[in-house]
Amino acid sequence: MTGHRGRFLALLVGTLLLTGLTLTPGPAVARTKIHRAGDAGALAGRGMWIWYISRSAGGTLSSIISQARRYGVGTLIIKSSDGPTFWSQFNSSVVSTLHANGLRVCAWQYVYGNHPLLEAQVAAQAVQDGADCLVIDAESEYEGKYVAAQSYITQLRKLIGQSYPVALAGFPYVDYHPGFPYSIFLGPGGAQYNSPQMYWKDIGTSVNNVYAHTYAYNGVYQRAIDPLGQVYQNPPLGQLIRFRQLSRTYGAAGVSWWDWQQATTTGWKGISIGAGNLAATATTASPILKLHSVGDLVVWAQEHLATAGYTIPIDGDYGPTTQAAIESFQSAEGLVADGIVGPATWAALLHFAPAPVAWTQHSGATVVSAAAVRSPRGGHRPLLMQVPKSAHARATRDEIAGAGGAG
Repeated sequence: MTGHRGRFLALLVGTLLLTGLTLTPGPAVARTKIHRAGDAGALAGRGMWIWYISRSAGGTLSSIISQARRYGVGTLIIKSSDGPTFWSQFNSSVVSTLHANGLRVCAWQYVYGNHPLLEAQVAAQAVQDGADCLVIDAESEYEGKYVAAQSYITQLRKLIGQSYPVALAGFPYVDYHPGFPYSIFLGPGGAQYNSPQMYWKDIGTSVNNVYAHTYAYNGVYQRAIDPLGQVYQNPPLGQLIRFRQLSRTYGAAGVSWWDWQQATTTGWKGISIGAGNLAATATTASPILKLHSVGDLVVWAQEHLATAGYTIPIDGDYGPTTQAAIESFQSAEGLVADGIVGPATWAALLHFAPAPVAWTQHSGATVVSAAAVRSPRGGHRPLLMQVPKSAHARATRDEIAGAGGAG
């Protein structure tokens, strides 16, 4: 909860446009199909985040339960750990009491990447204590840390299983953070759900724009998006209602709010009073990748391109080799061979699974193809790869710096 805008990406001209209460789609752009893996109800409905139980509703569970019922909150997302340190406020007794009163309870942890195996262990402890889902709050501390992120996710899944519902609550603007390992946190074996911190007031934008920007850049990771909105900084009632309306327009199964201890009377009212649907549909754009683009989105495209059978580096740098491979891929798919990854090329790439990669800090192979990925017994084996060049790219800004959550 707590960046120089990358030159590599720009919103397509047809990014979501809104006028009054009506959404006006831009040029025809196919919306990326969202695959809801695992538990479809992990963050469904209305949720509220709790940083400190002691600072929420007077610090008593009875008051928390009563207030949650009053405002129609069905899921509480409670902080369970900070880095490798488990928080005693999250325990089986608290979870059992909340469950007995009809509330779902998810654990959230703020992670740093300095001790990823220990972070995974304390996350698993929250699951053992009865959490209905786990939410990973990974932000600037994890930028550039591909090896740590992979160690964390791999160990976490060993401890909690592949199907247990996990969500990433990270930066909403992927293009601001070229070095962040989204492709690991939201890749195979990672989080099935994406709950970006869409704090429009903190970012300094409108509710309409935060949806358009967030969905445009997150959609290609093909994870269910359940928006995380803000009640801190006392946003106006109309903006809170608008946020809820747009969540339905964009097809989200649920919305949660950061956070209980900073919510005002207006905030509680805004998340709970009636809010009609918008008579519209949402059309989202896709990231544009081209020569000299840099970032994790390039890594993601390269991983899919490798599985499709093209010999390329997976380095997050859209150089001449990647451009030539994209042109060849486009020709094979019957697309315009312009070497630019736009909506149609993304759609074709995403028909292929991403190549499995084992990242390392050491020098190793930098050019791969699908043939190198296939194992003699069928299936795929991880490619040992040096961390991508893009891991060292600096963020544009921390767009949600005012939210808190660490420590």
